[in-house]
Amino acid sequence: MILPRLQVQAKAPSATVLVRARHLLCIAPTGSRLDDLPLHCVLQQALLRRDSKLDKLVSSPISSQTPEGGLAVWVTPDPQHSAFAQQALIRQALMTLLAEHPTVVTIVVLGGAGVRRKLAEYAVYVAQVNGAAMPHNKSKSPGAALERIELYGADLVDGFARVQAVAEGNLLCRELTVLPPNLLTPGIYRQRLRGLARARGWQHTEYDFKRLLRMGAGAFCAVAQGSDTPDAAIVHLRYRARGAKQTIALVGKGICFDTGGHNLKPARYMQGMHEDMNGSAVALGILTAATRAKLKVNIDCWLALAQNHLSPRAYKQNDVVTALNGTTIEVVHTDAEGRMVLADTLTLAARDNPAVIVDFATLTGTMHVALGNRYSGIFATSEVLAQEVLRAGVLAGERLCAFPMDEDYDSALDSAVADVKQCTMDGDADHILAARLLRRFTADHPWVHMDLSAQSCKGGLGAVASDTTGFGVAWGMAWLQERISAQC
Repeated sequence: MILPRLQVQAKAPSATVLVRARHLLCIAPTGSRLDDLPLHCVLQQALLRRDSKLDKLVSSPISSQTPEGGLAVWVTPDPQHSAFAQQALIRQALMTLLAEHPTVVTIVVLGGAGVRRKLAEYAVYVAQVNGAAMPHNKSKSPGAALERIELYGADLVDGFARVQAVAEGNLLCRELTVLPPNLLTPGIYRQRLRGLARARGWQHTEYDFKRLLRMGAGAFCAVAQGSDTPDAAIVHLRYRARGAKQTIALVGKGICFDTGGHNLKPARYMQGMHEDMNGSAVALGILTAATRAKLKVNIDCWLALAQNHLSPRAYKQNDVVTALNGTTIEVVHTDAEGRMVLADTLTLAARDNPAVIVDFATLTGTMHVALGNRYSGIFATSEVLAQEVLRAGVLAGERLCAFPMDEDYDSALDSAVADVKQCTMDGDADHILAARLLRRFTADHPWVHMDLSAQSCKGGLGAVASDTTGFGVAWGMAWLQERISAQC
């Protein structure tokens, strides 16, 4: 995974640069004058040919061939629109260029200093997350990856370090998520994490199946015991920053393939279940981005890596297992394995007394029913924390919706034979019941649960053009930075 190289020029491009650019993206805020836009004569002819007007570029880009045979695209985002809307519009414009698989894209941004900087950040992020090569297994190459971004009209304050850090985290998240299940087993995943830990300077600890069994992590082990290869583990990665004033715990569900277990999924719903580890990839992507950006925050990242297989050893309905914190759980449905592995992982995370715990998981079908795949849902232990999370989503261009988590939902999880039921058979409000169950394992720490219904969206979402979106990484960085700023 290699990010396209970024070259930044604060000054506007010369006429020679514009004419010779083979793939040119021009971005100006809405309300800009036609004469101020690069290659305005070419743009004017394109508008006349389409019987269109400049103000239409606020909702749809326009493209045209340049006199030298290049391809130019113009777009005018409205700075008053949401980050999501502006990123989606820039993505639409850029994909016209990337469809030709260029190795170099030239981007020109215009407007006042503040607006220009924000448009440049959006453009760099969109170009890097969509221009880099993603894993593929085709015998024929899908085409050249973007190698260089030439950016004109933006300041050089930090070299867009934060933006590039978020792009790297998003790309790592998506790269891992799309890998086929035979190429990302828990064992292979663990090897990858060891390499990343060495390269990034993270402290690294693995709790393998035998160790977890001895510790009494019965919820995690119940799921993991169905696999022929005993390669399941909870992996702990630790990032420490000089001057950090708080420690955040990130927890990710890493089910590398989910058959549903004894409650076997039908083929339609088993398709794509190699992506059930996306929550762990989101947590890892945030950790990667925070490390590259050198954020002044301590992060403990806990990844629950396992597979949910059908076998004679697999856990089954009506089993009663004892979780790591001593809670007994009645198994109701073996396809509700995510909350089982998260229960023990949250318990481990809570033992280090972090300021906040955030978990990420592709957890419930009911969240998809509630929101579709263009938002993800969140639960939080306080209204203040929920609003903090939602604000970060607005800043990042990743849309979130908060859900209730009132105590009286717990009555649905009452069990006659254990402390709590894993879920119910009817599935009503399962996303809420799952959150109520998980809260039992957070030791009353401030906690956020993100159910990643937007991890995959046909045709892309916001800044990202691929179906696999990497949703959550940009949010995580925006949220961490807001928390750091609040403490300064």
